[in-house]
Amino acid sequence: MAAATAPWATEMPTALLVLADGTVIEGRGLGATGSAVAEVCFNTALTGYQEILTDPSYAGQIVTFTFPHIGNIGANDEDIEDLNPAARAGAVGAVFKADVTNPSSYRASGHLDQWLKRRGVIAISGVDTRALTALIREKGAPNAVIAHAPDGRFDIDDLKARAKAWSGLVGLDLAKEVTSGQSSVWRETPWVWDEGYGEQVEPSMHVVAIDYGIKRNILRLLAGLGAKVTVVPARTGADEILAMKPDGVFLSNGPGDPAATGEYAVPVIKDLLKTELPVFGICLGHQMLALALGGTTEKMHQGHHGANHPVKDHTTGKVEIVSMNHGFSVDSKSLPEGVEETHVSLFDGSNCGISLAGKPVFSVQHHPEASPGPQDSHYLFRRFANLIRERKGEPALAER
Repeated sequence: MAAATAPWATEMPTALLVLADGTVIEGRGLGATGSAVAEVCFNTALTGYQEILTDPSYAGQIVTFTFPHIGNIGANDEDIEDLNPAARAGAVGAVFKADVTNPSSYRASGHLDQWLKRRGVIAISGVDTRALTALIREKGAPNAVIAHAPDGRFDIDDLKARAKAWSGLVGLDLAKEVTSGQSSVWRETPWVWDEGYGEQVEPSMHVVAIDYGIKRNILRLLAGLGAKVTVVPARTGADEILAMKPDGVFLSNGPGDPAATGEYAVPVIKDLLKTELPVFGICLGHQMLALALGGTTEKMHQGHHGANHPVKDHTTGKVEIVSMNHGFSVDSKSLPEGVEETHVSLFDGSNCGISLAGKPVFSVQHHPEASPGPQDSHYLFRRFANLIRERKGEPALAER
């Protein structure tokens, strides 16, 4: 049998992914042109590529999609997770196996290629994403440069040098790049089939959400449970937050190294913990709550990114399948007395949740709001709402 012809024997590559070790991966470019340096991770979700690419937690990263067919349902204006699309918070690059086809969904308002261009996201297709995923699993998430030039002209030596020189995510405070510029009130409630998103007009509680890179569906779920949600920038002080008279405080997800963001966030969280206010954290918010309670965080080998991760909730004994997106984790051995590990990953045993003894304070590493992903963990929002309702002397909601 004759050897298969290499795809670039007759076609010039218009995009490159250049890894810090000098590996050059060729492909077809789409989306924005130019180049960007970032960390490469892989995501195993089968759906929700728009939500993934607009999740602010992916700032500073290039997402490799293990599912081969990305873009076949096009793009729309509803499946967006960052608060301010104009800020282009989210992944800087994307890696696809198959070429993007024309959209085939009634919800599509355009082609993914055009949407990527508007977002400033550089993408490459025609990549052996299985091989790239295997490389990441073996060697860890590499630093890289993704580049797209329609004329196929690249300075490969310069791209290699840039990838090698980049220091990576450790020590980077990226929350400051994606946080809100000013406080705002959120009222949108979850999406309903044939109705779209609703609006919270009669709130029964007030939640202040500290925005380290918050996702919209977190806010929707809080609003859907009766909350007026005031979103505040990452550097907002405890005195300013308490002056808003919240019934509870939410610590959001976000990108970068929690220890770096924690330099200004942890003192605020410590002051909030001196009150009796319920506090709920997700992802980066979970990591910084752990730091505020005396724990430590560490960089992971390849991180957890996908919508099929099994997590056990020790408070109920149940196993749920969850959505995850994090490259740092809380070291469970560092948690001091009085801080209980409530959730654990069944993939690798890493910490996925904590609570503070005697206080209405808890957090989880995974993303219970999903978008994309399963809804097994939506009960955590009701758990938070019930802590608030209990403090107000109101009957509890069923956790389901």
